[in-house]
Amino acid sequence: MKGIYVLLIAGLIGGAYYIGTLKDTQQEVQIKPAVDYSSDKLNDTSIAEEPKVNIKKREIQPVTRVTSVEEATIKLFEESAPSVAFITTSTLRKDYWTRDVTEIPSGSGSGFIWDYDGHIVTNFHVIKDASKAVVTLADQSSYEAELVGYEPRKDIAVLKIDAPLSVLRPIPVGTSSDLKVGQSVYAIGNPFGLDQSLTTGIISALGREIQSQARIPIRDVIQTDAAINPGNSGGPLLDSSGRLIGVNTAIYSPSGAYAGIGFSVPADVVNWVVPDIIKYGEVRRPILGVELVNDQLREREQASGPIIMNVTPGGAAQQAGIRGMSRDAFGRNQQGDVILAINGQKVESNLDLIFELEKYTPGQEITVTYQRGNKEYDIDLRLGSSKDQ
Repeated sequence: MKGIYVLLIAGLIGGAYYIGTLKDTQQEVQIKPAVDYSSDKLNDTSIAEEPKVNIKKREIQPVTRVTSVEEATIKLFEESAPSVAFITTSTLRKDYWTRDVTEIPSGSGSGFIWDYDGHIVTNFHVIKDASKAVVTLADQSSYEAELVGYEPRKDIAVLKIDAPLSVLRPIPVGTSSDLKVGQSVYAIGNPFGLDQSLTTGIISALGREIQSQARIPIRDVIQTDAAINPGNSGGPLLDSSGRLIGVNTAIYSPSGAYAGIGFSVPADVVNWVVPDIIKYGEVRRPILGVELVNDQLREREQASGPIIMNVTPGGAAQQAGIRGMSRDAFGRNQQGDVILAINGQKVESNLDLIFELEKYTPGQEITVTYQRGNKEYDIDLRLGSSKDQ
């Protein structure tokens, strides 16, 4: 067999080596150094001295002026980063035999400062099942956080830290109602625990829907191509003015890593949910005081809207005269009233009704259009509160 020569670069050894002839019989590989350092050769004065190489530092090129776009991005980060927090969570585990309790790290995420009272907004799934949460601010000061409350339906939670006013920089809050596809967005967070990381992108789509921790969809979600990775959850999505327009919540990825599609809960939802959580520890949503037939049965009955199964005694619907399912004199089931619209806005499913009621507040008066038998009726009623359930 003819000799086969392969050049290997062995950076860790510091030299180059050749693999010599591969013998047919023994399949041996003979390795020889590119320079022969045997004693005979070292004593040979005929070998030329190693040439001297004049190695200099590379000349530093003059700085290129940053563009106006870069200047704006730099300014946005410098002004917004102090409002972003790094959240680490842990759980308590009890040893079955010794009964000793051990604190086990369980995860990390991002959050942002909501107000000067030390409230920190993050995702519910970041702190779910955690026994302890520690918030680290941009100046690297850390505080053990108290859980104020959460709203699983919107994947939002609020923590509270006892920190001096000097380190609290509440994030400016914008609106998500006037966003446009193609608009520039900026995400600041702690992907994979790398705190104070900035990524940029655009709004890729609006009006998306993702599943919440409560298995109820979150509507009107913002889709972006700004890199959102594990650890970014709960961090702010900002517009070019540095205003909060969303809370980074989820990514779409077969592998679990960033794949160019991220989702954020819109700021208008956050601005509705957070004040209630701070005030009550939960979201107090408006209710009709009804229990609905599931959508599968509703579809089988070919009803035009949600079917009422029961009404809450003393609730808004019962006081307005709306009826649930009943039995006639012969024991046959009589279908309950079917809700068709709220303030003229058509509702076709149970979720439609839930989302339509979210537009209002407890105590607010609305007009309900419903069907009983073959007739339609309009009735005015005052919405109850979920705290009364």
